[in-house]
Amino acid sequence: MDTEVNSQRRTFSIKLWPPSQNTRQMLVERMTNNLTAKSIFTQKYGTLNKEEAEENAKRIEDMAFAIADLHYEKEPDGDGGSAVQLYAKECSKLILDVLKNGPSGKVNKEAVTSDNGDAPGESVNGDAPYESVNGDAPTESVNGDATRESVNIDAHAPSESVFDISKGQRAFIEAEEAQELLKPLKELGNSFTKICFSNRSFGLGAAKVAEPILISVKDQLEEVDLSDFIAGRSEEQALEVMKIFSAALEGSLLKYLNLSHNALGEKGVRAFGALLKSQTCLEELYLLNDGISEEAARAVCELIPSTEKLRVLHFHNNMTGDEGALAIAEIVERSPSLQNFRCSSTRIGCEGGVALCNSLGNCAHVRKLDLRDNMFGVEGGVSLSKALTNHAELREVYLSYLNLEDEGAIAIVNALKDSAPNLEVLEMNGNEITVKAAPAIAACVEAKQFLGNLMLAENELKDEGAILISKAIEGLVHLKEIDLSSNKIRRAGAHQLAQAVVQKADFKLLNIDGNFISDEGIDEVKDLFKKCPEMLGSLDENEPDGIDDDDEEYDEEDNENELEPKMKNLEVS
Repeated sequence: MDTEVNSQRRTFSIKLWPPSQNTRQMLVERMTNNLTAKSIFTQKYGTLNKEEAEENAKRIEDMAFAIADLHYEKEPDGDGGSAVQLYAKECSKLILDVLKNGPSGKVNKEAVTSDNGDAPGESVNGDAPYESVNGDAPTESVNGDATRESVNIDAHAPSESVFDISKGQRAFIEAEEAQELLKPLKELGNSFTKICFSNRSFGLGAAKVAEPILISVKDQLEEVDLSDFIAGRSEEQALEVMKIFSAALEGSLLKYLNLSHNALGEKGVRAFGALLKSQTCLEELYLLNDGISEEAARAVCELIPSTEKLRVLHFHNNMTGDEGALAIAEIVERSPSLQNFRCSSTRIGCEGGVALCNSLGNCAHVRKLDLRDNMFGVEGGVSLSKALTNHAELREVYLSYLNLEDEGAIAIVNALKDSAPNLEVLEMNGNEITVKAAPAIAACVEAKQFLGNLMLAENELKDEGAILISKAIEGLVHLKEIDLSSNKIRRAGAHQLAQAVVQKADFKLLNIDGNFISDEGIDEVKDLFKKCPEMLGSLDENEPDGIDDDDEEYDEEDNENELEPKMKNLEVS
């Protein structure tokens, strides 16, 4: 008997995952409070009202649970401790994303990274798939953060031309419900030209119900949104559903196609082969968070027959890498009409970055370019500078976290100075840019009379760079936002920046947090903004005693005495 008991004790273990429903609900309540309560983050980005906060908290918890649960499924022999840690980490990250989007913003599903590669539609939650935002195509907010707006599916169109089932509660859809839900598409003489099936997960039965209906209307369709429409399905069923939809829509002449958030991988891309091969008039293509690996990127390149009319091409949060970038570069190279190109967070290094940047040289009509969060390096930056010399129509450029360093950054801003006369947004955060590049940046900025947003956070521009930039922006009447946070700026640089923007009529926000501004300097800046405190971002992360790695000992008074002669050697050219 004792032996049996001891044996049972030896085999007993505690499972930390999954959390109970009560625990999940308590977390939702806590996040709701965090999104509505005053904190250093809500002071910086703003709070949400109770309804928005609760809605976003539920979405955040669903997404975080889905990611952690998938992680746990891959490590079933563990106690779930790592899943719990991932769960907490994802909740924290997504809360910040919501706050950055501001009031009325929603958690961005693009932040959910697909770890399952080529496996489409893996079940991420044993009971129900994670919450979808709505599958809309991404746009940018004024500060470059990813937000969402209504997709072109219903923009400037009479309501009778749009068939959209994405609103309402997230749920699976099976045959019986599909019969009822898709009835309007079966009506003779309907005028639907745009359909959105996002936010509903189609099973095999529902797909078979949709098949003849789609065949009957495909000749009148111009825009199709199938983003996030197979979530929670097994790979086998998801692939079959995609093939059914693909065959049904084959031969349609679409201008817009959104296949985002389906974890396609190469198998999923090829499942849509019939549809992709038949497209000759495509103007917008969205493939975000789709597990677009090297093989998947090659499949996209192979299957799309014509991209001459393509104006918008979006990849984001994929696993493309250098080899995959070569395939994307080929698509870009044969897209002379491209106006809006996004290839962010795609794990592209120097080799792929150079190829991609070279291909952009053939796209002289690009107005919006987003290459953030890759590892192009200096060589990629130099290649991009060469490509941008003829881009007179550029309005928005997002080049953060590309490891450009001074050489790459200088080459790019020099190219932009002589092109892109109507540039409105320039973002180059986190590129290891130092004061050496400040004169070139300032010269570029000064030449951009329509510049509204300048983002140079997480670099090392210091006081010298801040002062040069403050002089460069004096004549910019359209300026709305500047972010020079975490740049080792001290009192003198902060004061000059504040003076340069505080009187501008349309200015909205100066962010100089995370610098080395003294307490006296903080008081001076706040005094300048006393009539408009909302224009000054939070300073809670400022470090008055911050030490520059280049200077073991620092004396502010000595620095101010030496600053003027230093500035004489930093002429803007």
